[in-house]
Amino acid sequence: MAKRAFDLAMILATAMPILAVCLVVAILVKATSPGPVLYWSDRVGAHSRIFRMPKFRTMRTDTPVVATHLLQNPAQWITPIGAFLRSSSLDELPQLLSVLRGDMSLVGPRPALYNQADLVAARRECGVDALQPGITGWAQINGRDELPIPEKVAYDHEYLKRQSFVFDLRIILLTVVNVLQRKGVSH
Repeated sequence: MAKRAFDLAMILATAMPILAVCLVVAILVKATSPGPVLYWSDRVGAHSRIFRMPKFRTMRTDTPVVATHLLQNPAQWITPIGAFLRSSSLDELPQLLSVLRGDMSLVGPRPALYNQADLVAARRECGVDALQPGITGWAQINGRDELPIPEKVAYDHEYLKRQSFVFDLRIILLTVVNVLQRKGVSH
């Protein structure tokens, strides 16, 4: 309950600047490529429940629905502003809606795509499946897109065992540092 209260307080405290940034990003997405501003993907939440998670669209509308690293040539699918949105993590801002709805938390394991059966199974096997997914997490600040699944799940499991308010604050602060340095981001 305290974690949920913290999530909501953080969103409310930063709502005005975040909304201003979201408006600018939405205009840029719409101006640089045809299609909707938001991309909604089916993700796996706590206890393997599927939910719809929004992101600013960074890929063309005809992109296959797989994790970016599984695409043959990801660069051919990216929109003109997509690489910048991903490297700056601005594409993640709409996920705050998922936090408001209670599908996600600010900190937790990143939600797997519905078709990432290997990741979902590995998380279920070590109990990570019980956690609310997060916008950022321990695995994200320790390698983000560069981590192979077993290593990602090991970090998620470590988070499960160590989770606390102080640890969440540390993860949030390290996330800000990583985003500013653009560490661990695949374009």
